[in-house]
Amino acid sequence: MFQIDSLSRKPVYEQLIEQLEYFILTDIFCEGEQIPSVRHVSLEHSINPRTVLKAYNDLDRRELIQSVPGKGYFVSPGAKEKLSAAHLAKLSELSNMLSDMAIAGVPKVSVLECVEKAYSNTKDKGGENI
Repeated sequence: MFQIDSLSRKPVYEQLIEQLEYFILTDIFCEGEQIPSVRHVSLEHSINPRTVLKAYNDLDRRELIQSVPGKGYFVSPGAKEKLSAAHLAKLSELSNMLSDMAIAGVPKVSVLECVEKAYSNTKDKGGENI
C-alpha cells in the first residue's frame, strides 16, 4: 500500500503522513475505516516502529486519525473535510506566488496550462475534476 523511498531526502514519517493524507482525500481510507497497524507497516517496509508511530501520532494530533486502545487506528470523522479545508487555506500562498510570476513575466497562458494539466492529472488518478 505505502510506497516508501528510502533514498529520498524526505523523512520516512513525512512520506507516510503525505500518503495517508492522500489515501483519505481519495477515499482509499474512508471515515471510520481502520488503517494498517504500526506493526504491519513496520514489518512490511522494514521501518522502525517508532517512525510509523511518529507519523500516526502527528495525524492523531491533527485529528485525522484516532487511536482506539486495543483496536488500532481509524480515520476520524470529518478527516477528509479537514484536509480539504487545509488545502483551501493554501490559496493565499498560491495567489502570492502567481503575483510573483506575473511580475516576473510568466505568461498567463502558461499558468493556465499548468493548472489544467494538474487538474487533468488528478482526474487520471481517480480524483474529481472540479
